[in-house]
This record gives sequence, C-alpha cells and structure tokens, in this order.
Amino acid sequence: MAENDVDLAALLCSRLCHDLLSPVGAMNNGLELLADEHDPEMRKRCMDLLAESAKSAADKLKFFRLAFGAAGGFGSEVDPAEARAVIEPLVTATKRTELIWSVPAGLMPKRAVKVLLNLVLIANDALVRGGKLHVGAELRDGEQEIVIHADGPRVIFDETVRDTLEGKTAASQIDSRTAAAWMVYSLCGQNGGSVQIAKPSDTELIVGALVR
Repeated sequence: MAENDVDLAALLCSRLCHDLLSPVGAMNNGLELLADEHDPEMRKRCMDLLAESAKSAADKLKFFRLAFGAAGGFGSEVDPAEARAVIEPLVTATKRTELIWSVPAGLMPKRAVKVLLNLVLIANDALVRGGKLHVGAELRDGEQEIVIHADGPRVIFDETVRDTLEGKTAASQIDSRTAAAWMVYSLCGQNGGSVQIAKPSDTELIVGALVR
C-alpha cells in the first residue's frame, strides 16, 4: 500500500471516529445515569437514550463500512439497494431530511457505489437545517453517471471540500474533513472520470460524478 493510501486510510478512520464519538459518548452517559437512577420513569428514559444511541452508532458503522471499507463482498459490483439501506437511516436520523431515491435496480460498479455514498455524506453534511436529498444514478454507454442534489432552508458547502472534489487540493493538505471528497476525486479520476459541481447557493447544492 502506498504511503498516500495509508494516509487516506488514517484520515477516513479519523472521520469515522469523529462521527461515532457522539452516539458512543451518549451511551456512556446513559449507562452512568442508569447506574445511579432508581426512579422507574427516569430509568425508562435512560434505556430509550441507550437504544437510540446504539442504533445511531450501528447505522453509522454500516454506512462507513460500505463507503470506506470492503463491504459488499469481493466482487466488482454492488447492489444499489445495499447502498440505500445504509444511506436512509443516516440521512433521515434527524427527521429533518427526506431522501428521494432515483437509482434503478441492477448492479453498479463498486467504485461508483463508493463515490455515491461519499457524495451523499458530503451533501448531507451541507444540509445543516435539513431539507431534501435527491440521489440519482444512470448507466449510459458503459459510464456510470451520479447526481446528488441537496436543497433546504440552509445549505453550507465548505470551500475546502469543494476544492478537494475538483482536484485543487494537494494530497499533503487533506485532513479528516476533506478525506471523503479526496476519495471521490481519486475514484472518479481513475480511467478518466470526473466530478462536476454546479454553482452552489445558500439553499441548493448539485454535484455530479462520472465513473468509467
């Protein structure tokens, strides 16, 4: 494994740990409260907190396993239904964002699925107040086209993430915040694919990717 591949793996792990810190910390707090609490109603609330936090942690692990890891088997293709199964809980967890899925049935190249997942992660982060997240994909002339469209009352798209998606960031400058964008850029760059970003606004973000 090349040195830059090791660095990317480390940064992706940092992102994973960052996102898991909140639900795991909540579980720890719930256990501490449960140990000292004797009121039945409060104990029930502690158990609800534990269940909610455990589900959140499990949902994030399933997502990152497919987005960053080797989930989906050792073949070169993945069923997009598997991607939807890990995307939906992540996107709808706050109950403020609606997922609109427009990906046809049929296997997709594993690289394309990873690009789709990481673009969803980036777009979902940009929907700071929720909204609608449209996920579309189409196979055309042997090329996989992916479009992610996020719209909501407030969209914040980090400029460093945008620069990384467009290949304007040096590998030495990638951090855990931009690691997913670097992964998208790297995967799309194989075989001459590309990433295109429409001019973002305060309420809308559209990112397209071509995977060959």
